[in-house]
Amino acid sequence: MIRIELDEAALGATRLATSPLRDAFCALHLQLPQRNPSWPYQEWVGHAREVWREDDRLRPLWDLLAEGRYEVSDFLMPRPVGTVDVYEELDLLRATDPDVVREQAAVCYPGMAEEPFLRPYLTDPQAACAALADAYAAWWEEAIAPYWPVMRRLVEDEVLVRARTFATEGVDALFGGLESRGRWERPVLELTKYIDAEYAAGERRLVLVPLVFAEGCRLYSIDDPEVLTVSFQARGAGVLRERPAGPAGGGDRLGLLLGRGRAAVLRELDGPLTTHGLADRLGLAPSTVSEHLSLLADADVVTRHRVGRSVYYQLTDTGRSLLALLAGEGVLTAAV
Repeated sequence: MIRIELDEAALGATRLATSPLRDAFCALHLQLPQRNPSWPYQEWVGHAREVWREDDRLRPLWDLLAEGRYEVSDFLMPRPVGTVDVYEELDLLRATDPDVVREQAAVCYPGMAEEPFLRPYLTDPQAACAALADAYAAWWEEAIAPYWPVMRRLVEDEVLVRARTFATEGVDALFGGLESRGRWERPVLELTKYIDAEYAAGERRLVLVPLVFAEGCRLYSIDDPEVLTVSFQARGAGVLRERPAGPAGGGDRLGLLLGRGRAAVLRELDGPLTTHGLADRLGLAPSTVSEHLSLLADADVVTRHRVGRSVYYQLTDTGRSLLALLAGEGVLTAAV
């Protein structure tokens, strides 16, 4: 169990940030042979495992993620700076201080200094980090890049919604719905992990990073002396999923009442989403989704609110009741 104590100063310094490189790292873990990914990721994993097996450019990653080598240093993932450009993060990786690389490699892989996979990080850290960044770039291009436009929208939406929650409802609302493996009891944020550690208020500022591939692993980064980084699952990972057949014939009462397209929009609103976010998830034109949302809003089935330039939609109590009664979905008491 990880316990992070947050006083008022620490809470005020808490930030949310995007990090495509962290998503790429978690995606690596998700497709490893010993993993059994859940349904939303299975279609993606089939392709990703082919890339992992066959692309020799990934060798530096193969070496670091070989069986039993799961204690990886933060130099694999630089401090999140809120960018949506993975190549900006890879430039930061290439520029990592060589002394930091040597120090962290020795700590994370004790007694392994003579192992061939580790020696480059100790003898020529700059070249080793450059090779690692190149391997990451190859993995990104083959396994992640085709999905990134949709993933980017999901994580950016998550940051906007969470930031709005933090600003309007306070930290209790932010942490309360943040992470299924975490628990917030003021002033302590607890994270379920296989190691035990405690951090007192004021030691470091907290950065929260939403990830689409967080099922691969929840990242908890501690090597940075100024920042404690914690990842969490962004909503909408279903964009990567195989789509099962919907209810057939007269079994889809919601579809018969509203029409299949409008019913699909209603079912997909498990959290605040934009028109484009819904369109990505459903494979529909944004104009079509916008028309459905307008009618659903007129019927008080969904509500809308603006955050910056984006408009977010979510279910009203009427919408949740409709799903519960006609679609048999247990969302009647779901949190808004």
